[in-house]
Parts: sequence; C-alpha cells; structure tokens
Amino acid sequence: MLDIIALFLCITAALAYLNRRYIGLPPAIGVMGIALALSLLNMSLDALGFHTLHSLEQSLVKSIDFSELLMQGILSLLLFAGALHVDLSHLRAYRWQVASLAVVGTTLSTLLIGFVLWQLLTLTDLQLPLSYCLVFGALISPTDPIAVMGILKSAGAPKSVELVISGESLFNDGVSVVLFSLIVAMIASGEAPSVSGASQLLLKETGGGILLGAVVGYVTYRMLKSIDSYQEEVLITLAAVLGAYAIAAHLHISGPLAMVVMGLIVGNQGRSYAMSEQTEKNVDMFWELIDEILNAVLFVLIGLEVILIQFSNSLVVTGLMIIVLTLLARLLTAGVPIALLGQRFRLPKGAWSVVTWGGLRGGISVALALSLPPGEARDLVVSLTYLVVVFSILVQGMTIGKLVKRVIPCNHEAKPNE
Repeated sequence: MLDIIALFLCITAALAYLNRRYIGLPPAIGVMGIALALSLLNMSLDALGFHTLHSLEQSLVKSIDFSELLMQGILSLLLFAGALHVDLSHLRAYRWQVASLAVVGTTLSTLLIGFVLWQLLTLTDLQLPLSYCLVFGALISPTDPIAVMGILKSAGAPKSVELVISGESLFNDGVSVVLFSLIVAMIASGEAPSVSGASQLLLKETGGGILLGAVVGYVTYRMLKSIDSYQEEVLITLAAVLGAYAIAAHLHISGPLAMVVMGLIVGNQGRSYAMSEQTEKNVDMFWELIDEILNAVLFVLIGLEVILIQFSNSLVVTGLMIIVLTLLARLLTAGVPIALLGQRFRLPKGAWSVVTWGGLRGGISVALALSLPPGEARDLVVSLTYLVVVFSILVQGMTIGKLVKRVIPCNHEAKPNE
C-alpha cells in the first residue's frame, strides 16, 4: 500500500508541475486533463499493439479502491477544509436558497434524470432497469463540493453566487446519498421502501450526521479555546475530522454532513473566539495544503480511471445524450427557479446561467457508481457517470470563468442583507 501511495503522489506531483510550468490551467482541471490525455494515448498505443504500458496502468488503477478511498478517506478531509472557509453569517442569509436547491432540487433532478434516461435507452441497444436509472439519477444529481469550490474561486464568481453554489454542493451530497441508499436497498430487497422506512433512514442519516458534527465540532471548539499553541490545535482539528468520520461510518450516519457541520463550527466559532492570529494562520495554511494536495490526487485518479472504461459507439452516443440530459435537469431544477424568482434569490442578474453551468459533477458521483454491486448494470452506470464527470470538469470547468464575466455585470454583488 505504501508503494502505491508513493507512486500516485509522484505521478500527481509530476502532472501538477507540468500543468503549472507549461499549461497554466486551474490545478484540478490541469492535472485531470493531462492524466486523461496520457490514458487516452496509452489506449491508442494498446490498439496499435503496444500492450505493456496499458497493462501496467490497468493494474495500477485496479489496485486502488476508488470508492473506498474517496468515501472513507479523502472526502472527510476535503469537506471539512471546504466548510472551514464558509462564512456562516452569509450562509445563514442564503439559507432557504441553499436548502431549496440542495433538497428539493436534488430530489427532482434524481427523478427527472432517472425516468428520462429509462426512456432514452429504448432508442439505443443499451439496457438498464428503471431502478438503476434512478440510481444513476441519484448519484449524478448532486454538485460536487470538491470540484465546485476550487473551480469557482479560480473563475472569479461573485461572492453571493459562489456562496449559494458552494453551500448547495456542501449539503446536497447528503441528500443524494440518502436517495442512493434507498434505491439500492430497494434493488437488494426487491421491494419499494415504505414511507416510514424512508423517513427513518433520512432521520438517521442526516439527523445523525448533523448531530455528530455539532457535538464533535463543539468539543473541538472548546479544546481549541482552552489552549494557545498552533501545533496542538492543528493536530486537534485533524484528529477530530478523522475520528468523527470513522464514528459516522460505524454508526451508519452521514459522515459528509458531519464534516460540513464541524467545518462551519470550527471555521466560524473557533476562528472568532478560540484561535489566536498565529493559530488561525497556521490552521488555515495546513487545511489549504491538505485541500490542494488531495484535490490534485483525486483528479489525477479520475483522469486515470478512463483506462477501465470499455468504449463503444452506443456508449458514446448515449453518453452525449446523458450529458445534455443532466444539463437540462440542472437548468430545470436550479436555473429556471432562480430566473423566475428573480430578486427573491438575491443573486445578480444572469446568475441562473452560472448556477446551471457551474453545477459540476466530480469524484463523489464516480465513487457512488463504483460502490454498486458488480454486474452489467453497474458497468453501464459507471461508464455513463464517468463521461458526465469528465465533460463537467473539463468543459464546464474550463468555461465557467468566461461565462461569469460575460453574463454578470462587473462589480455587481448582491449583499447578504439586501
């Protein structure tokens, strides 16, 4: 395991260097794009009869359990790091906007994508049961906080727009995991879940995650407040994140939501009342480094995963249709409500298009797809998920900055208290 970790870190460092030295794309997009290009080149060489490098990359990628690595490792650190820098007073001012997009928008998107995909597949030679179409809808609907937050900062989006999109992305993965779990449980049992069973799962997953995050976050805050030594305080935050996520996994409650709540408490209460200026500087620097390093590793892994996809004409055509479908679902469940409600969302004019195009999909969708039981249905869901994620990060991620500058007037910023 140590050899594999060392190898992936070396690959990530090399690709990050190439991007910074010669290409100059945003870090996440750059390393993923280079990794993807190298993988596609390797696949081309394999088709020409040069199999050695292709076999080496396949064995390397297969040696990593992407779903386990992200859902039980990287995700906890990245979500905490992201929530740590969210201003709770501003988030509170946009609470109903964030809640409506995260809960209502994600649920409607799941149903829309699931049922339309089921109909679209009748036009192709690919087959997928309705239950797996809904599974795909659940895992592809949430915007990925890991992808969204880093790219939005690079894009220069107005703070109000960045706050709503990043706030939504921090919470909607919890909703999607609950929906995903319900549908997978239905597939396993062969029966539709009851309303009471769904409500209990929702309460346990979301309520338990929020409660755990609040308790551990408060304990962490009190510990930080009682001492003034940045070395120990950095260690406390790291231990709290890893420990709480492990507890959430054992209790089968939402670890992602626990990390978000912890990050909000430590980043707001802790920053205001428990940290000295030196401690705040070092805590921020530590988590920014964690965020940058793990983001780079994650997107390199996504770029390399293409080596495992079995491409066909039907898959590519269907993938293009699904990309359009996911964008349409995002438009109908997020963009259109913002455009129609206008001033009630307190966002700049043209923000609806940024929210629609800026709803990036990322590693969480891939991890959920890979966690499905082995079989043909799982392989198709993984392939479609991968195509949507690659398009989302490379195409949407590379163009969101230009869209922001084009549709939102300069210096226009909705105030939280307007």
